[in-house]
Amino acid sequence: MTEESPRSDAPLVDQNDADLMSLAAGGESTAIEVLYDRYNRIVFSFALRIIGDRQSAEELLQEVFFRVWRQAGAYSDRRGSFVTWLLSITHNMAIDEVRRRRRRPQRADQEDPIEFLASMADRGRSVEQDVLLNSLRDQVNAAMNELPVAQRDALELAYFRGLTQREIADELGEPLGTIKTRMRLGLRKLRVNLEQQEVESA
Repeated sequence: MTEESPRSDAPLVDQNDADLMSLAAGGESTAIEVLYDRYNRIVFSFALRIIGDRQSAEELLQEVFFRVWRQAGAYSDRRGSFVTWLLSITHNMAIDEVRRRRRRPQRADQEDPIEFLASMADRGRSVEQDVLLNSLRDQVNAAMNELPVAQRDALELAYFRGLTQREIADELGEPLGTIKTRMRLGLRKLRVNLEQQEVESA
């Protein structure tokens, strides 16, 4: 959580995401309602792109925010923004649902979740939030684009389509050991690229 306590004198709708999560962790259920109003469209649209079924995406939307409510105390803005954490939960739960049905994601292989977030024309967000999301999108895209094509392809198949390493090997017609090496090296380089961007920004 943030070092400072949430501003108790400010209306909930004016609180930032981290402060709302701090309140939610303390048992303030209306803080989750504010976050739901702020981000439900983003979560639903992202889930729909992965699952491909509106009813299932609507059900997943509710489950995602229920999990956010249950895990509010585990969130820390020191490890990243709330919206990135929220989309990670959405992604993981959507992929689990796809695997449970034993079918592939619909178009998730073509979606960058960070770019998708920034493209959502939610005028309810502040200018500061829009700038943050655009910056985050650009940083991730730049870091991914610096990876060798083979490494980037393997990571995109794993993240956006939820494929296992063996499924990626079958998809690309490569030995399993080669795929494991590409993903390990790709993740290592991606982490270095993102850390380097933070140093340059600072």
